[in-house]
Amino acid sequence: MAFREYGDFDGVGLGELVRKKQVSAAELLDEAIARTARVDPQINAVVVKHYDFAQRQIDQGIPDGPFAGVPFLLKDLEFLKGTRTTSGAEVYKDAVATHTGTLAQRFLDSGVTIFGKSSTPEFGLMPTTESRLFGPTRNPWNLAHSSGGSSGGAGAAVATRIVPVAHASDGGGSIRIPASASGVFGLKPTRARNPLGPERGEAWSGFSCGHVLSISVRDSAVMLDAVHGPEPSSPYVAPPPERPFAEEVGRDPGRLRIAFTDKSPYGDAIDPEIAAAVQEVATLLAGLGHHVEARAPVLAADPAVVMAAIVSANTGLAVRLAEQQFGRAMTDRDFERLTLATARNAQKATATDFVAAQLGAFRIARGLAAFFETCDVFLCPTLCSPPLRIGELDSMSSDLSHIAPVLRRYMPATSMFNMSGQPAMSVPLAWNAAGLPLGMMFAARFGDEATLFRLAAQLEQTRPWKQKLPPVCA
Repeated sequence: MAFREYGDFDGVGLGELVRKKQVSAAELLDEAIARTARVDPQINAVVVKHYDFAQRQIDQGIPDGPFAGVPFLLKDLEFLKGTRTTSGAEVYKDAVATHTGTLAQRFLDSGVTIFGKSSTPEFGLMPTTESRLFGPTRNPWNLAHSSGGSSGGAGAAVATRIVPVAHASDGGGSIRIPASASGVFGLKPTRARNPLGPERGEAWSGFSCGHVLSISVRDSAVMLDAVHGPEPSSPYVAPPPERPFAEEVGRDPGRLRIAFTDKSPYGDAIDPEIAAAVQEVATLLAGLGHHVEARAPVLAADPAVVMAAIVSANTGLAVRLAEQQFGRAMTDRDFERLTLATARNAQKATATDFVAAQLGAFRIARGLAAFFETCDVFLCPTLCSPPLRIGELDSMSSDLSHIAPVLRRYMPATSMFNMSGQPAMSVPLAWNAAGLPLGMMFAARFGDEATLFRLAAQLEQTRPWKQKLPPVCA
């Protein structure tokens, strides 16, 4: 029997119902599967389905965690032993994971039932989710648009209420971009807050980290409590929190010093509706008692140049490892042309170029640290233009020249906080006249997720978004 009230609860709420035996994990799984069947043909968010794995979890006994029995999706970049993990690439379309990643195991320990994988662009390279292998993931607010990337499947699945919370990862904005484009909440944690092992100690030179997208702020906080902390292979650790993150939700944020800008970090003009939304949110924050001032950091290097060098080097290695695994050169039958072109760029660069990019990231981080000595939070638009249209970026083109202008217009502000390692979140506080979500990005000092959770919960109470549903919704 369908659990009709499923969509009224966040993940923590569903977990409480399971622990109180008011609903079973099996009923929740059945409802998530039914919802996937209902809306996924339109949005294409759940690209790998392993319902049998989830049923075995239930049969073997769900851990008594905060998300006991809550249906959950892993991004199709994360390993879960015995399940298919493709990384969005044709060459890995039948690859089965031989082990479970540390973060995935901690998700399992929180009690979730993992019934599938959410879509991602190949290797998570794009801010839109349109892999050749699975096709485009569409925005449930308008199917002609992207749900963002690279965690676009997670964003669409949460927005349509297939699941209340889903795994996502962020190397240059890939939690915050789909949060903004899909109208959900997404926090990128502090560098090294969550584990990346066992096969690696850091990703994209420390830029990338994993967490979740969610309907509610408390789901994000409670999940961070469940999964954060170092592992034996961690090369460094994040500052420990003063108290559980869940206790920050609902805690008075006090009078915060909030700097804000309605401009691109490059000084370019941005979409006027987005600029107006930033101004309106700044007014809202002032009305809540915060000190709000129009001011923005000056970046010591170009984030786009830094990202290009770091990402191409990591992509080059991924292609090389595939060639070693399969014993042949990779072609566009194996990987998208954009991936191969990015890898070729790495082959043209030198080790000195890579170190120069790392130095550029350090200079950006040092400048941001100085900026945050004079404010507690920085507000800017998550995206500087509305969600991309499907097909606006072509991953089957080997010409990278069309990519940079779109990225500069679309997402110029997200990657700086990957370079600094600071926590940053996208909060669904505005929609444009066409009905597309416009997320607002807030960043705090290194290690200070607590301030962001307190502020996010205050905004969630002041301007609730949970009941605002897209036209395509389960």
